[in-house]
Amino acid sequence: MSDLTRIVKAYDVRGTVPDQINEGVAEAIGAAFVQTLGPDTDRIVVAHDMRESSPGLTEAFARGARAAGVDVINAGLGSTDLLYYASGSLDLPGAMFTASHNPAQYNGIKMCRSGAKPIGQDTGLAEIRDRAQAILDGKPATADRQGSIETRDVLVEYARHLRTLVDLSGIRRLKVVVDAGNGMAGYTVPAVLGDSKLDPLPLEIVPLYFELDGSFPNHEANPLEPANLVDLQAAVREHGADIGLAFDGDADRCFVVDELGEPVSPSAVTALVAVRELAKHPGSTVIHNLITSHAVPEIVSENGGTPVRTRVGHSFIKAEMASTGAVFGGEHSAHYYFRDFWGADTGMLAAMHVLAALGEQGLPLSHLAREYSRYAASGEINSTVSDQAGRMAAVESQFQGRDGVSIDHLDGLTIVLPDGSWANLRPSNTEPLLRLNVEGATEAEMASLRDEILALVRA
Repeated sequence: MSDLTRIVKAYDVRGTVPDQINEGVAEAIGAAFVQTLGPDTDRIVVAHDMRESSPGLTEAFARGARAAGVDVINAGLGSTDLLYYASGSLDLPGAMFTASHNPAQYNGIKMCRSGAKPIGQDTGLAEIRDRAQAILDGKPATADRQGSIETRDVLVEYARHLRTLVDLSGIRRLKVVVDAGNGMAGYTVPAVLGDSKLDPLPLEIVPLYFELDGSFPNHEANPLEPANLVDLQAAVREHGADIGLAFDGDADRCFVVDELGEPVSPSAVTALVAVRELAKHPGSTVIHNLITSHAVPEIVSENGGTPVRTRVGHSFIKAEMASTGAVFGGEHSAHYYFRDFWGADTGMLAAMHVLAALGEQGLPLSHLAREYSRYAASGEINSTVSDQAGRMAAVESQFQGRDGVSIDHLDGLTIVLPDGSWANLRPSNTEPLLRLNVEGATEAEMASLRDEILALVRA
């Protein structure tokens, strides 16, 4: 008997195939999705990534949805942001079958309401889980009518829409290495940045691992891990490229590498894109999570915007985007959210902004990125601990009461020293880990704070 509490996470459904997620589970979740959306919903849209199990799971989900009485548009192969495009442009609820950057044996479902509005535990996902569990336990979904299914390819419309948001036609010619990691960027990059569907842009694309292969034969499609950037870095240097782009498995996140093969911090990308969005929408709000560099809110303010700090996690970012009407939001995990894209995240649009900023002037990316990188950062450091709360309390006790030190608990524990150095220590929701991020004005200041905290965490 399937226990859905094991696979329904905070923001999505994710588990191993076929023991945790299979076609029976997908069919039940499809019916439960429709039941939870309510009687005003008569159509939904679905799409899937390149994993071997994805087409079958998508068809099963559609079967369940049709049995619950709605018509289904199957957009077929796509990136997660392509599904968001379909949900936004068609104003329909949607479901994307992907496990993002997880290994080959995993699959999952990301669901949204009409207009790409997110669904998480507190906004419908728990109800979907409970309804699906009831169906699996023997309470079938019934409806007055059986829905229909149609297939619709939206790749060209998606590519054309992105090109209306960032015009790359007039930039200087750039050589761009793209590592798709055998994921969905191998499908979307040729359409958006190449000439497979639309007129050519002044970009020479050097493809790495564009073959769609859910077994990920070359490396994990998770560019957050430095080891998975090594091939891209080498290719950028080998080809004398202007820039390198690395996408994760479902291509909703994008990492950037400069012409020297050095990674550009997602915080620097956030600041760069924020400046461009503020130029189009002066005085707007920009969202950033609390582990992005302090350079981000400084640069947003300097460019006339209002920075708003949030917890880590896309549900928090999207909620703040909606409540504040923010024009843009960035996370240090390389998720980038755009008001012009229904408040949803799209790595492709962020990449296009970086390409435009680079190609509209003559300096190399390393020089351009330096304008948005003001401080020394540790990167995220994970420590395995058995007593997360006890270790965090020990760290807080160490700094509590020091002159000029401020502490807050917006997300985990954040400590800010009088010299501006700061650290955030957060527990993982899924593993016995504490995640530490530290930043300082100099490498020495950052290292001093980092080492003091790590000594307490790992004591």
